[in-house]
Amino acid sequence: MTPEQATFLRDFLLTGIQEEFGATRRVLAAVPDDNEKNSYRPDPKSRSARELAWHIVDSELQFSKGIADGAFTMTAESPNHTSNMAELIEHYETGFKTGIDRIRSLSGEQLAAPIDFFGVFNFPAVVYLTFLANHTIHHRGQLSSYLRAMDSKVPAIYGPSGDEMWSSEAATG
Repeated sequence: MTPEQATFLRDFLLTGIQEEFGATRRVLAAVPDDNEKNSYRPDPKSRSARELAWHIVDSELQFSKGIADGAFTMTAESPNHTSNMAELIEHYETGFKTGIDRIRSLSGEQLAAPIDFFGVFNFPAVVYLTFLANHTIHHRGQLSSYLRAMDSKVPAIYGPSGDEMWSSEAATG
């Protein structure tokens, strides 16, 4: 991959990731603060809603950090120090902006440089933006499927849901 190709790919992928951010934020905001409700898990092997919300945020921020740093160092999920969903969303908003700004400042050479992903993959840094997006979308889908069981509403994501009409905010995040 050339530096020019990597820069183009970064700019293209970041546009979509920024649009997905709005949908992810709305799903996180729909998770109730009530511990009895957000401890919901559809199966004993599943994460609870609260754990899944934290996993989405933490993983996305760690992916962006690894891409920006040129090395992945995440070995275990960092502890959740937020006491409610508003704090988690604030942490997500701040970390997301920082991560995107750092990735946007990378040179084409940095974006094209391979990064080892724990001995499993060794792709150019920019390719891991697809991992970031796909991982978030996957777990956001899981979390959105929990919402009604917690007496919450499912926000519009890619179109209207049974609970929310599609609006320009839902379409653009």
